[in-house]
This record gives sequence, structure tokens and C-alpha cells, in this order.
Amino acid sequence: MLANEKQKMYNQYNTFLEYTDEQLLSLLKRSNENAFTVIYNRYNRLLYVLAYKYLKDKDVAKDIVQQIFLKLWEIREILIINVNLKNYLHTMLKNYTLNEIRNNLTALEKNYEMAQSPIEYENEILSRLEEKEQMIALYHAINGLPEQKKIVCLYKLQGNLSNQEIAKKMQISIPTVKTHYAQAIKILRNNFDKTLLLITYLLIR
Repeated sequence: MLANEKQKMYNQYNTFLEYTDEQLLSLLKRSNENAFTVIYNRYNRLLYVLAYKYLKDKDVAKDIVQQIFLKLWEIREILIINVNLKNYLHTMLKNYTLNEIRNNLTALEKNYEMAQSPIEYENEILSRLEEKEQMIALYHAINGLPEQKKIVCLYKLQGNLSNQEIAKKMQISIPTVKTHYAQAIKILRNNFDKTLLLITYLLIR
């Protein structure tokens, strides 16, 4: 009996492979696990590649993809999708990715010890934090820094490390760490000069 049930589920899964996304969504709303598995296998690799493109971190990218599909299963019975499934999952990915970037930017902000944000820019800069594309661009700008400056920034951004800890990991002096970081901030501020010093608020508070 058990073997027959497994064979039945296997056959059903193979049948679902030919289904459109709309058909799979209809089955998913009725909690069909095979439909969910087909959706997962159809899109998980694509979402991972996009997440990694934004974040440059394999583990975080994998975690975000798992969170997306977990959320999709949790809300399956109340799903209302006005676009195709691929675009819906892509939008979910962007939202999760932006949350991750915000968290990383907060960590980087807390660890910068060399300057203070000009008060007169603060209100205007705060409004800029809502602009999603600027935040993505900022993260990409950090990854585009010269290698050692990028490493110093990412240690602070992703690892929440002190200057002393970074110096030990990179086998350089603490003053060198500070110099790389200060120069990185200067490069980033120049890159973001046209966005009302968004970088100042994010990195120099």
C-alpha cells in the first residue's frame, strides 16, 4: 500500500512538471505539496542567482531563497497574485534582499568611528532611505571598491568587527585599517554626491 502511494505521488509530480504556473498556483492554494515542489524546483535556482548577484554572499542568498519559499507555503491559501508567478517571486526576493541590505547598512553605520553626520542634512537624507534603488546601488558601490578597502568595509558591514579584529584578520596595522576605511568612505561619498549625501547618513553617524 505504501509503495503504491509513493508511486502515485511520483506520477503526480511528473504530471505537474508540464503544468503552467497558473495551474500550479491553483493546486498550491489547495495545499498540494507536489505542486509546491514543482514550483520550488522551477524557480529556486533563478532566485538564488539573483540574490547572490545583489548580496555577493552564498549563505545569505540561500537563506533568503528558503525564506521566500517558506513564506509562499505559509500564505498559500490566501494568495492573490496579479502578475505571473515568476514576477511575484522576484518581487518577494527584492523585498527580502532590501531588508538584508538595510540590516547590513545599520551594522556598518554603528561601526564607523571617525566622523559625524552633518545635522542639516539629516531630515532630507532620512527621506532618501526609502529609495530602494539607492540602497542597492550603495551595496554595489561597496563591492566595487579597491580590494583591501572593500574587505575592510565588508568586515564591518557583514561581520560587525572592530578595527583591531579586522587588523588581525588582514594582518595589517590598526592605523592601516582606519586609513583604508576612511578612504573607502571618501570614495563612496564622491560616488553618491548627487543623492544629497545619502552615504554620509548611512556610514558616518
